[in-house]
Amino acid sequence: MRTEIAAPQQVSTGTLPGWDQVDAEVLAAHRRYAADTEGAVADYIPILGRVDPELFGIAVADTAGGRHSAGDVEVEFSIQSISKALVYAHVSQELGHRLVSERIGVDNTGLAFNSVMAIELNAGNPMNPMVNAGAMATTALVPGATAAEQWETVRTVLSEFAGRQLVLDGEVYHSEMQTNSRNRAIAQLLESYGRIEGDPLEVVDVYTRQCALRVTAQDLAIMGATLADGGVNPVTGRRVVSEESCRDTLAVLAATGMYERSGQWLFEIGIPAKSGVAGGILAVAPGKGGIGTFAPRLDPAGNSVRGQRAIKYLSRTLGLNLFASEPAGPALQTTADPAPRAATEQETA
Repeated sequence: MRTEIAAPQQVSTGTLPGWDQVDAEVLAAHRRYAADTEGAVADYIPILGRVDPELFGIAVADTAGGRHSAGDVEVEFSIQSISKALVYAHVSQELGHRLVSERIGVDNTGLAFNSVMAIELNAGNPMNPMVNAGAMATTALVPGATAAEQWETVRTVLSEFAGRQLVLDGEVYHSEMQTNSRNRAIAQLLESYGRIEGDPLEVVDVYTRQCALRVTAQDLAIMGATLADGGVNPVTGRRVVSEESCRDTLAVLAATGMYERSGQWLFEIGIPAKSGVAGGILAVAPGKGGIGTFAPRLDPAGNSVRGQRAIKYLSRTLGLNLFASEPAGPALQTTADPAPRAATEQETA
C-alpha cells in the first residue's frame, strides 16, 4: 500500500477587529435579539423544561485571552451535546486521526441526533461523532481502565478547556438517566455491531455525566477560543489538546455540529459550531476566538434560536465567515458588473 507523505502545513487565519468594536458588536447583538421569543425549551428532559426561557447571554473570548460579554453570561446550565466536540478532540489526540475517523466516521447522517435508523442504514457505523450514537462510541474510546477513570478523564479535560473546575449537575444527571432509554438502546445496538467494547450501559452513564457538567456562556467562549488557538487555553496558557486534534474537531463541527441543520448553518454563518439542548452554542473562528451563547428556546432541530441569530450577526459584523472574501486589489468595472450593495436586514436576522 502506498504511504502518503503529508506536506508541511501553513496556517493563515487573520485577526478580530479592535477591542472597542468587538465590545460594541457583542452588546448590539444582545440588544438586537433580547426580545426574540421564537422556539421552545427542551421539555422532553423534565428538568430542562423548567429553565427560565428569557435567559440570554453572549460571550466572546479572543486568542489573546480577552473577553467580551453581554447578558446572562455567568448563569450556569448543563453543557449537553457541546461536550461531544471536546471529548472528540481529546480522543482524537490520544488515538490519532486515522483510527478515530475509521472507527467513528465524520459524515452528517442527515437524520435526527438520536436516530437509530442512521446506525442500521450504515451497517453499524455511527457516521457522525456529533450525534448521540457517534458521541457514545467516542466516549467509549476515552482512555481508562474503568468507567470511573474514563469519567474523571472527561471531567478533567472539559475543565481544562474551560479554565476552571467544572462540576456535575446531579439533578440534571438523574433526570436524564430516568429518560435516556433511547440512548441505552443505541449503545446496545452499537455493541452488537462491535463499535463499543465493554459494558454499553457504563458508556451511557459516562456519556450522560459528561452532558450534565455545568458551564456558562463565558466558559463556552473560552472553550471555543482554546480550539481557535491550536489547543492552548488563552486564559490559562495551558495546552489542552494538540493543533492536529483542533483541526480535526473543527472540520467535524463545520460539517456536523448543528445536527441536520449543519449545511444551512455553514451556508448562512460560515464557522464551526456545536449546540446543546440546554440552549448553549459554542462557535469557533479559527485563529481569532470563540463565541459562547446561552438562550434556552430551541428550534425543531435542537439548536438555540437566539443563539444562532446572535452568532450570525457577529459572524457578519466581525468578519468571521470562513468563506467570505474580497478583492485583493481594484477590479476592472464592466457594464455587466452589479453595483455593490449593503447587507439586507434579512441577511443579518
